[in-house]
Amino acid sequence: MSPIITPSELKKKSTENLIILDARVGKNVHQNYLNKHIKGARFIDLDKDLAEIGEDAAFGGRHPLPSLEKFAKTLSDLGISIDSHVVVYDDKNGSNAAARAWWMLRSFGLKNVQVLDGGFQNAEKQNLEFSSGEEIFDTAESIKKDNWLLSVSSLERVENELTNQYSTVIDVRDAYRYKGESEPIDLVAGHIPGAINIPFSENLDENGHFLSPEIVKEKYAKFLEGKPKNLIIHCGSGVTACHTILALDYAGFEIPHLYVGSWSEWGRREGKEIAKEI
Repeated sequence: MSPIITPSELKKKSTENLIILDARVGKNVHQNYLNKHIKGARFIDLDKDLAEIGEDAAFGGRHPLPSLEKFAKTLSDLGISIDSHVVVYDDKNGSNAAARAWWMLRSFGLKNVQVLDGGFQNAEKQNLEFSSGEEIFDTAESIKKDNWLLSVSSLERVENELTNQYSTVIDVRDAYRYKGESEPIDLVAGHIPGAINIPFSENLDENGHFLSPEIVKEKYAKFLEGKPKNLIIHCGSGVTACHTILALDYAGFEIPHLYVGSWSEWGRREGKEIAKEI
């Protein structure tokens, strides 16, 4: 199953086993969901359901993964079982919490997980059916997992891989943040020394839709020519990094490692070198 689904394809899907998740973020996000969402969609919260925010972002970053037990309960409460077909959308072209939810669901063993191409805005343009208020649904039996099935990299592993040139570390933030020109979210501007910058926006066309798998594959093959093929992907807090992981999977690459702590952890950790290009 392709990890990307278009609104027109979603219209044709059978409702059997289909669960749609609204993963939009921002101010008054739950109220926005209640006001209008794709019919049947269930709300999932980035900060509460897709992360377990700690006291110190220097250890884990701004959006650490929740415990396996907590995420299992989230899925159960949302009525998601191991054989569910889950479609996730956000309002950031799939680059924000939708991609993070996709990664976590896949890493929890679900095989039929897709992100809606173009997100909420594209669903509106394509005249999908919308609704308002809370949705009523049954809970599901809890899925038991002993570990995340997709690879997660620690700060120490990233540092070791770069020092020994075993891996290519890709920073998917906007170029101005990578270069250290300014930093709108985290405490320090700059990037991890040795990381290369391929902004996640380069996975999309001018309309905010994913480029074809063939184009994505060709672009990354050029980016990675002559570099280690083992990839570690990071961003600010381990959320938009999942957009590039999604794009790489869509293009047929092996799913790379996710550095969850990302720049929000590295930039806060005492003693870590910070690189700039200004």
